[in-house]
Amino acid sequence: MNNSPLIFPISPLIKITLLNLYFALTIPLPFLAKLKSIDFPLGLLIFLLILGSIVLMMVLSERVTVSDEGIKVGYPQWVSWLWRKGWSLSWQEIDTLKMRTTGQGGMVYYFVTKSRDKAYLLPMRVAGFNRMVQEVQLKTNIDTTDIRPLAQPWMYIFLLVFTFFLWLVDIWTISAIFTNI
Repeated sequence: MNNSPLIFPISPLIKITLLNLYFALTIPLPFLAKLKSIDFPLGLLIFLLILGSIVLMMVLSERVTVSDEGIKVGYPQWVSWLWRKGWSLSWQEIDTLKMRTTGQGGMVYYFVTKSRDKAYLLPMRVAGFNRMVQEVQLKTNIDTTDIRPLAQPWMYIFLLVFTFFLWLVDIWTISAIFTNI
């Protein structure tokens, strides 16, 4: 028996990609607002952009904890007092994993409880997803050999590469603003 719980945070590739995309999309806004003399307080805009980045970091701090007792999806202490509480299931409550297709054609899986009154989404964007699914199989005896993550790493790498090009456009835009002032 493993006494220490296993913690699976959101994949670093996903965190880095989404944070980079957020900053690449928002950093030029104060410069553009100043250039175009938009009637919106610049300090408030910067505050809202910083607040947005904090909220994004809070969302990306979600993690899955697998222990001998069960599985829990939640947030660290610095987020949980303010954010969603998440969910937890004991291994005895879990009856099966049910597959559902998404609107985009992907597949997601839900833990279905033995009472059949609730279903809980299996987190699929965690680092160590395959290890987490193996632990679920060990603890529940549910066959998980066909379960794959919803988003493959190449999708986030692709988005990260295009975010890099967006950064280049941002640098060009901001430098153009400074040379025209």
